[in-house]
Amino acid sequence: MSVVRSDSVGWLLDHPSYINQSYRCCHHISPDTRCCRYIFRAEYFDIEKPHIADSETSGGQEPGGGNSRLKVRNCKRKSREPNQGEVEAQEYHKKVSLTIQNGTRKLIERSMEAGEQGTNTRAPAGGVCAPRRITSVIVDSALVELCSMAKQMAQDQHQPVQVISNKESAADLDLLARLTENSTDCAWIVTLMGQRYLLPPRSSFLLSDISCMEPLLSYKKYDVIALDPPWENKSVKRSKGYSHLFPWQIQQIPMSALSAPGCLVVSWVTNRQRHLRFVKEELYPSWSVEVVAEWYWVKVTRRGEFVVPLDSTHKKPYEILVLGRYKGSSERQDGEPVTVPDCKLIVSVPCALHSHKPPLGEVLKGLIKPHAECLELFARNLQPGWTSWGNEVLRFQQLDYFQELDIEEGDSGCCSQTLTV
Repeated sequence: MSVVRSDSVGWLLDHPSYINQSYRCCHHISPDTRCCRYIFRAEYFDIEKPHIADSETSGGQEPGGGNSRLKVRNCKRKSREPNQGEVEAQEYHKKVSLTIQNGTRKLIERSMEAGEQGTNTRAPAGGVCAPRRITSVIVDSALVELCSMAKQMAQDQHQPVQVISNKESAADLDLLARLTENSTDCAWIVTLMGQRYLLPPRSSFLLSDISCMEPLLSYKKYDVIALDPPWENKSVKRSKGYSHLFPWQIQQIPMSALSAPGCLVVSWVTNRQRHLRFVKEELYPSWSVEVVAEWYWVKVTRRGEFVVPLDSTHKKPYEILVLGRYKGSSERQDGEPVTVPDCKLIVSVPCALHSHKPPLGEVLKGLIKPHAECLELFARNLQPGWTSWGNEVLRFQQLDYFQELDIEEGDSGCCSQTLTV
């Protein structure tokens, strides 16, 4: 379970626990197939102190003391009038900041009072982030390049789904632009272009460019569709390793072909107001999706502090989720959909890896039917019970992000573990 605390405010999540429970039983594909166990490397969630101190707005330091660029940015902001986008962002922040501040504190304090397992937090306070060592994985962009090359090749997009059911079916997989399903209760380690990846149990995925989605369209209809589009922004333009899409390209996703009646659509949106307006006023209406709620993912340290000050002019410690219901189908749905509450908080320690979002399955359970079919678009990792699509869909499944544990036969018919030192 990823939910540490749930109440009227929202949810406190333990993201690494959610990941680690999926890899208690893993199989290496080799001549002597062996059972093993993996956990996600702890340093990626080792966020002990804020990235930027509370004094940031008056010339504070960035992690490691490198404050010169930050001071320059703040001076530039003070020397000119804010533009229209900045004014809109400030107005939006004023509207939601009190809800985020009070809700986050209440959720953390109630969890501490209840003594819930996994809680290691205190009320938000200041501090400066200590340097931490992060394991470098240098193959991230290879998946995007593979999908780009595959787009130039003549691909049969009507190939049947390849299903992993045993060692033989997992041995020789074509993972590029081919819908793949792990139907077993164990994770499997597979290889693509010399790199090893972990496939969680009961998961499906399609590694492809946006122009090669056809295998997904005839696979299933979904009750939940979550998407984290690679929004266009200045930092993305400067980065060669992180692709982006224009709004009109995102709008081309065939939502009607993917959505079951009453499908709950959840979009991650950056704090740029033009992106939020686009989702609510253009994207969802074009998909026949009705906006029903806005939620907030609040990023905190392991001690319960905001990762940056709530009123920071540099960044905000929260991201927006826009929830909507698909209304475009003439098919009947089973009963009326559950009303989605507004202004809920999802509070968690963020992963240090870019765009590694917290899981949504458990927080959505009360809003969807049991055993719902779930899809994540623009995914960068896989989840048990979900179908995932994107040109980086295996990115954070790369084996170097994980640590292997020593195991012994006999834990739930598979394996128990002791940590390898």
